[in-house]
Amino acid sequence: MSVLDYAMMVEDTHVNTKIIEYRLKVEGDSIGKAKGPLISAALTDKMGDGLSMVYSYFDPDLADRSLGTFMILDHIRKVQERGLPHVYLGYWVKGSRKMDYKTKFLPQEHLMAQGWERYTG
Repeated sequence: MSVLDYAMMVEDTHVNTKIIEYRLKVEGDSIGKAKGPLISAALTDKMGDGLSMVYSYFDPDLADRSLGTFMILDHIRKVQERGLPHVYLGYWVKGSRKMDYKTKFLPQEHLMAQGWERYTG
């Protein structure tokens, strides 16, 4: 992705997009304000009815920490605090080992060729 691609996706858009960073806490950090190394991030759109996790990524050396799951749980907490009903998990590719963790969060709907379908696992 080029700098221009990034700017068009995040900055030059009518959608309210934020990058939510997740950092390790280091000595001296205040509550909720970690300043340590970046370990994961989520490109998140603020919607009228929830948050949409457009793209997320994490340090591959920390895969055993389940950071994808952690980011989803944090987004669920954020929508609950705002009294909103939905977290949109973004793209999911059936059979993708890297995306399988998303199927643990139910209920879900998947957009299929014929429209939205309830996913039951």
